[in-house]
Amino acid sequence: MKVLMIGDVVGRPGRRAVKEHLPALREDRKIDLVIANAENLAGGNGITRETADELFSYGVDFLTGGNHIWDKKESYSYIEEESRLVRPANYPPGVPGAGYRVFSVGAYKVGVINLCGRTFMPHLDCPFRKGEEIAAAITAETRIIVVDFHAEATSEKIALGWFLDGKVTAFFGTHTHVQTADERILPGGTAYITDVGMTGPRDGVIGVRRDAVIVKYLTQLPKRFEVASGPYQFNACLVTIDPDTGKARAIERIQAFEK
Repeated sequence: MKVLMIGDVVGRPGRRAVKEHLPALREDRKIDLVIANAENLAGGNGITRETADELFSYGVDFLTGGNHIWDKKESYSYIEEESRLVRPANYPPGVPGAGYRVFSVGAYKVGVINLCGRTFMPHLDCPFRKGEEIAAAITAETRIIVVDFHAEATSEKIALGWFLDGKVTAFFGTHTHVQTADERILPGGTAYITDVGMTGPRDGVIGVRRDAVIVKYLTQLPKRFEVASGPYQFNACLVTIDPDTGKARAIERIQAFEK
């Protein structure tokens, strides 16, 4: 089984990158499941039914979230209802949506868990304990478990990756929008990468207009951030899995750029 994780899709440029790269990539590499982080899908912050449906129409099968998934309050009902979407599982009880789901991919079932970090992030439940608890519950249904850990600190991502090694199939870090070059198969059979990267404007600052970000750093005054224009980048990570054991066989970073 081949699973592709697309890094944080940012606004209209990110959606265009998925449209122009995913269909051919999926066919050429015989990909069985495509997951995309969609917390920045609509205008750079949040998600809407319309932008999610757009990604689904391009060949994305499943969406994950993060701390910005809540930025559009009108989408709360969609987050609650959409079965192809998960939000971070370690948010407090009572928030909309589900933190993990198990669904069928061909003859197999796949579990997808979304977690959010706590270092330089909102104060949430422990992602280590929550991730271990959910992975143990999912194992009763399937050995194929994919984690999107949406976190700021690389140390927290690396630590959780080691903690879940052998308990999950693939561990994808998201949120920082910069693809890391540390992909590997951990000793327990878990495919790991600290950050899948970003699918969106290449010439901004992690997806937003660089002039606004620079002014904020220079003045320390509030500044409205907008999605950058210009050429895009497409960042993703492809994992090959033994579906019978739930162990990863290979992991590969993917980058593409608009000319």
